[in-house]
Amino acid sequence: MTASEKMYASLRAAVLDGEFEPRQALKPQELATRHGVSLAVAREVLLRLVGEGLADRRPNRGFAVPATGAERWQQIAEARSLLEPAALSLAVERGDLEWEAAVRAAYHRLAGTPFSAGGAWAEAHRLFHRALLQGCGNDVVLETFDRLWTAGELARRWSYQADPTRDAAAEHRAIEEAALARDADRAAGLLRRHVLHTVAVLR
Repeated sequence: MTASEKMYASLRAAVLDGEFEPRQALKPQELATRHGVSLAVAREVLLRLVGEGLADRRPNRGFAVPATGAERWQQIAEARSLLEPAALSLAVERGDLEWEAAVRAAYHRLAGTPFSAGGAWAEAHRLFHRALLQGCGNDVVLETFDRLWTAGELARRWSYQADPTRDAAAEHRAIEEAALARDADRAAGLLRRHVLHTVAVLR
């Protein structure tokens, strides 16, 4: 693994794990020194995080962690609330027995993983949502989901910190049950509310 890849993996994890506060400056020289890389490498890594939505580039002010209340989070959630329910409806219609098995397995993995804002639970969470949509059979939709998921990950993790009483497990269970019951309208409606809940909390 190159120095750039090591720094990218480390800094990405640190941002997602909440080691930096919203709007906190990400100073290239300071980060370069901390990670033992050149300033050019640090800037390259920061620009990569900007591309993922995990950092903002501020004109003449360097880089910073995005703010939770930014309109961008609402736009990401709105995009997901339009894309994912439609994709899930297609998955319910087109999904075969392998899709059902994958959804069931992904749900059980998520339900059996101790909750945390990041780490193993966050990955199980992503895989569950990905499994739900996999049956739609549209690679462009799935690639778009992947990009939106990464871009919205900070907001999602901050929302769990802001609303510790949220019963995400019950939301996931209801979505899984409706999808496997082949109730496309109910599954899509539950998924849409699940996605929009994050923005409501952050407001």
